[in-house]
Amino acid sequence: MGWWIGDALSDPTRGAVWVVAWLVWVVVSITLHELAHGWAALKLGDTTPRDLDRMTFNPLVHMGPVSLVMLVIIGIAWGQMPVDTSRLRGRYAESLVALAGPAMNLLLMLVSGVGAVLWLGLAGNVDEPLRTNMAMFLVLGPVLNLILAVFNLAPIPPLDGSRVVANFFPAYGRFFDTENGRWAGLGLFLLYFFLLARPLMFYCLLFSVLAVAILGDLLASVTGMGVPIDEVLKAF
Repeated sequence: MGWWIGDALSDPTRGAVWVVAWLVWVVVSITLHELAHGWAALKLGDTTPRDLDRMTFNPLVHMGPVSLVMLVIIGIAWGQMPVDTSRLRGRYAESLVALAGPAMNLLLMLVSGVGAVLWLGLAGNVDEPLRTNMAMFLVLGPVLNLILAVFNLAPIPPLDGSRVVANFFPAYGRFFDTENGRWAGLGLFLLYFFLLARPLMFYCLLFSVLAVAILGDLLASVTGMGVPIDEVLKAF
């Protein structure tokens, strides 16, 4: 097993189009995920994202150079949006801000899924390799964004799910703010990442195939244009 880009380029089922699609979707999805946190924070009274000039579509601002370099090296990246929870209005404002990121990923999943279905249903006369390449690009959207949404909802620091739990159970948050809690959180995160990431990706892929197939059936019922299940499977 070598460099992930090299492995993908040598894999006849993926290739350069898959690499470009993965890079684009990761950057776009993480950027919009972080912006969703910022938009929610502004709506609920915290102007920190705007004060620190973080309300921008520039991925370098949200992901940082280290995250972008790691994306190229290992295919994985992360982002951050500064929020001052003491300035938020409402008992459950912190939960709403935390959930805004995964909600954005679910929205992107829906939009890209619809786009994939429309392309599979309407691009029958489009010449190859454009038809297959665009289908590969579009179907990565639902898969990646479902993975990001589910992964971030785990109640483990520093993921969004931990902020939701801490908002409802303050003692939970206070524990992970202690020195022992920070070490425990790091250990839990590493276990979660290394033990559950692969099964998570597998089940998210299965669910994405099912979701796109269902959207294809809905398209068929509305427009009369069906998207055969084999076309969905080939796209994935």
